[in-house]
Amino acid sequence: MTVNPPTAAAAATSLGDFLRTRRSRLTPEDVALHDYGGRRRVAGLRREEIARLAGVSVEYYTRMEQGRVPNPSEGILDALARALRLTGDGTRHLHQLARPARREAGAAADREGGETQRVRPILRLLLGELRDVPAMVMGRRMDVLALNAAGRALLGDFGASGGPGGDPGRGPGRGNIARTTFLDPAARELYADWTGCARENVAYLHLEAGRRPQDPELARLIGELSMRSEEFRRWWAEHPVQDKTSGRKRFRHPVVGELELSYETLRAADDPDQALITYTADPGTPDHDALRMLLAWSASSD
Repeated sequence: MTVNPPTAAAAATSLGDFLRTRRSRLTPEDVALHDYGGRRRVAGLRREEIARLAGVSVEYYTRMEQGRVPNPSEGILDALARALRLTGDGTRHLHQLARPARREAGAAADREGGETQRVRPILRLLLGELRDVPAMVMGRRMDVLALNAAGRALLGDFGASGGPGGDPGRGPGRGNIARTTFLDPAARELYADWTGCARENVAYLHLEAGRRPQDPELARLIGELSMRSEEFRRWWAEHPVQDKTSGRKRFRHPVVGELELSYETLRAADDPDQALITYTADPGTPDHDALRMLLAWSASSD
């Protein structure tokens, strides 16, 4: 399926969608506004209430939701972020959606990023050294650039060798986290909290879309997932935003059963488009024992 790159009109719609979804989630009590009663015709706060909280006119805020403010100041965007109670990720996303200059810079990065990513040598070296730690290198659009042996034992190959989670157009050995999560039935069995994992992927792809508004491969991925997954389509419309940093994940592994691991995402300052993601277990726990058993099983199966 072919999906055209986002246009300027689509970008404006995305900004409006983001503002409206965030406004709809707030109540007068959330922002210490007095509600004078009466039936509210819209979910969440009214436009005039957000405008008052941000210190702008209702007309100005309405034009913002319609994508008709070409270059709002950083001060106004920060005020809107505070009014909408945005997180740090949400605030950065708002700036990326609303500032054409930054979007043009992102478009230039998209053009430069059209070339196939290659794993940085130092990251490939680290993958080889982390023999007892499942690890991967994630690139743009949640592409899996490389996995170590422990990572394959825990997570599989993310469809890189075929199957519904694979992407033949990416070449051998290249899979995608979001595509596999939504389209490979095995992922629903592997992740004990599949819904939480899947929603995190949607939120991260929204951040990517804000950073890379003219990336045709990203548009194609989002279009494919929207067409093939009703869950992805529904959650995408909610416009969540969240970076992939650290946390804990629960697995139901077919070999060793249930285990809970911590994950960390490490990015180089000079190349944030590649991230090393590691999975570790707390020492002395059943999870640690299960991980050791899994790695031993994997080594004996090679």
